Amino acid sequence: MSQEIAPDSDAAQPPGDPLSPDHLAGVLRERIRKGELPEHARLPTQRALVEEFGTNRTTVRQALAILEREGYLSARGRGAPAVVSVPGKEGPRPASAEVADRIAVAFHADDISIDAFCLTTETLNSALAAPLIAISAGELTPNSISIRVLLPDPEAPLAYPRLVSDPRDRRPLHRLRELTRTFSTSLRHQMTSLAEMQLVPKVNVEIRGVPITPVQKLYLLNGTEVLSAFYRVIPRVVEYQDQQLEIYDVLGLSSKVFRSSSDTAYVEESQQWFESLWSTLAQPLTLG
Repeated sequence: MSQEIAPDSDAAQPPGDPLSPDHLAGVLRERIRKGELPEHARLPTQRALVEEFGTNRTTVRQALAILEREGYLSARGRGAPAVVSVPGKEGPRPASAEVADRIAVAFHADDISIDAFCLTTETLNSALAAPLIAISAGELTPNSISIRVLLPDPEAPLAYPRLVSDPRDRRPLHRLRELTRTFSTSLRHQMTSLAEMQLVPKVNVEIRGVPITPVQKLYLLNGTEVLSAFYRVIPRVVEYQDQQLEIYDVLGLSSKVFRSSSDTAYVEESQQWFESLWSTLAQPLTLG
C-alpha cells in the first residue's frame, strides 16, 4: 500500500478537484526545503491548515503522516502541532522510542498493516499502547488492522538465549517460551478486543514460528516503511524459577533502529523476504 508523492510544488489545486493528501504533503515539503518552515519550527495547527487549503481534517492528517514517514516532521504529541525536522539528520534511536513513534504515524492510515519479525513482541506490544488508547478514545478510526508476526520457535535449536556455562541446558529456552506466550497472548487480546468492542470493523492477528535465530528485528509498516535493528548478544543474569541464570541474551528495547521509506527497492525486498518466510518455513505457533 504505497503512496505516490506529488511533485514538489506550491501550485494551487485545479478548480473543482479535491485536494489530495499527497499534493498537500508536496506543498508543505517544498516550504520546508525552501526554509519557509525552518527546522524546529512548529507547523500550523491542523485547523489552520484546513482553513488555508480549504480541505478537511482527514486530508490534513494523512498529509502530515506522509511527511512524518519521510522524516520532515517529528512525531506529534496528542493535540500538539508537529515540529519541522530534517530527514536523515538525526541518528538511529532506541527501539523503545523509534518503533513507538513510527507505529503511531502508521496508525493514521485507514487500513493498517504491520509485519514483524522479532524475538518476543515485547517492543511491538509497548509501541501499540498509545494508538490503542487513541482508538478507544475515538481519536483514530481505522477501517482495518492486520498484524502478522514471525517469532523464533523456542522448540528449535536456537543459538540464544542459552546458559553461558552449559549450552545444552534448556532452561533459557523454557524462559523464552514463557515470555513469548505472555507477550503474544497480550497482543492477541488487545487487538481482538478492538473488534469485539466494535471500535475497528476488521482486525486480523496471526503469529507464526520459524526455526531461525533472529539476528535482527524487522517491522514493515503499511507496506511503505521498514524499521530494522540488530540484536546484540550479551551475557546477563536473569531470574528463572527462583534461580539466577547467567545467559547469553539480547535486549531488544535498547537496540538502535534504522528507518527506510524513501528506498522503495529496500522496502519491497524486505517485504518479499518476510513473505518468503511466512509462506514456507513459518508454522502457527502453539503457545499453550
